[in-house]
Amino acid sequence: MRKTVTFSINTKYEDSEITEKFTFEQLGIDKGMDDEAVKKAIDKIFEAWVWDKLNISYSIVIDENY
Repeated sequence: MRKTVTFSINTKYEDSEITEKFTFEQLGIDKGMDDEAVKKAIDKIFEAWVWDKLNISYSIVIDENY
């Protein structure tokens, strides 16, 4: 049986939902990984997926010269 993961995001704007379904194989997740390792891998992949879908970029500047 193939394990799948569904990623979904929604914003406050109408018709803005994005949903995609992936198999573990497509995401490069080894079925033999323990649950905690799978969760960490999926979290990292999901974050990259969201950044890609929303085309978000940001920077954080810490200025220590006050």
